[in-house]
Amino acid sequence: MHKGDGYESDPVLLPSVPVGLRRVLDLVVSGEATSRAEIARRSGLVRTTVGKQVDHLVGRGILQETESNESVRGRPPRVLTLSPEAGTVAVADVDTLASQVAIADLRGRVLARETVDVRIAAGPEIVLDTVTERLRGLLSECGHDVGRVRQVVMGLPAPVDFQRGYTARPTGMPGWAGYPVADELRKRFRCPALVDNDANLMALGEASQEQAETPLLCIKISAGVGAGIVTAGGQLYRGADGAAGDIGHIRATGGGDALCSCGNVGCLSALASRPAVLRRLGIPESTDEDPLHGVRVLAGRVADNEPNAVRALRQAGTDVGEIAAMLVAMYNPRTLVVGGPLSELRDDLLSGVRAVVYRRALALATSKITISTPRLGESAGIHGGIVLAIREVFSPQGIARMMVGSP
Repeated sequence: MHKGDGYESDPVLLPSVPVGLRRVLDLVVSGEATSRAEIARRSGLVRTTVGKQVDHLVGRGILQETESNESVRGRPPRVLTLSPEAGTVAVADVDTLASQVAIADLRGRVLARETVDVRIAAGPEIVLDTVTERLRGLLSECGHDVGRVRQVVMGLPAPVDFQRGYTARPTGMPGWAGYPVADELRKRFRCPALVDNDANLMALGEASQEQAETPLLCIKISAGVGAGIVTAGGQLYRGADGAAGDIGHIRATGGGDALCSCGNVGCLSALASRPAVLRRLGIPESTDEDPLHGVRVLAGRVADNEPNAVRALRQAGTDVGEIAAMLVAMYNPRTLVVGGPLSELRDDLLSGVRAVVYRRALALATSKITISTPRLGESAGIHGGIVLAIREVFSPQGIARMMVGSP
């Protein structure tokens, strides 16, 4: 427990939650059942048990029971839904040059979202201060109490030790190595907090969309190149230590002696990341007035079909495609998503990835694969953070915290 912050972080001290209550809440949250009678039919619980648990959840402000708007004879049916007072989740998707923050309700609906101009090189204290201030501001603007935030999630563009909640030896992020990001967020919001890799959150956001097919592999091309992997069961694959998907430091086929920020040569990030492509074209990545200056200039050149710009984008697609083909052969995903600001400029980068994957990977692995840019665009990471946050809120430990913390 963080002394004085009012939040108990030790799950051992939380009370156990009755199985019946968890089952009732699961059915309402998933939309499988919206009335007491439906819950009894689907859960196999007796009606008295259902009634007791529903009354308890309604009394704690977690569920609400209202009359249906359906036109029926007699007494209108009563409908169970999550209460607007049940709480919110707060999410930040931090990138190197600009970040997004959002507030969502426990049904996953975005209540407020904003882009924040803060550079990760400013250090963790400044970034966390800025993110905290804007999240609190958004909560106030949409009329929600900061004391009702149930979970905070932050995505960072670096390898993340998910269990400990901090970055592990990040490049280009002075002051971030080992900084207790999750602990700081817990203190600031007095609720549980998680930190994850930004490509993981992008992958989870894309996999959560209707008709999304898994397994899903998401490659994010930004300040570096990273990947997120979502299994057929919808879970993120982080590996033993959280390092899964750090593909930017795999040696690329045409890497040569290109120096990478990690100190090695020939890494994929040294060839195909946003800074690498801009550097090759002599475009400054940012200015004091515009953190996204480089991407905007490149977008204009690509729109004008400037040969060097188009060629650089296609070459980046080819370089990423070489590694993507290897990953497709290894993981056999049903969906491959290529995201990041470069992928949104035009189809040249995506076409380069597709060409290599179809040429290099076996037909069995590519016969049904879908290769596309993110359906959610630049907001995929925010939506992935919301999904992760809500899963935690409705986990057994999350429900126990909610029952203790509700009035």
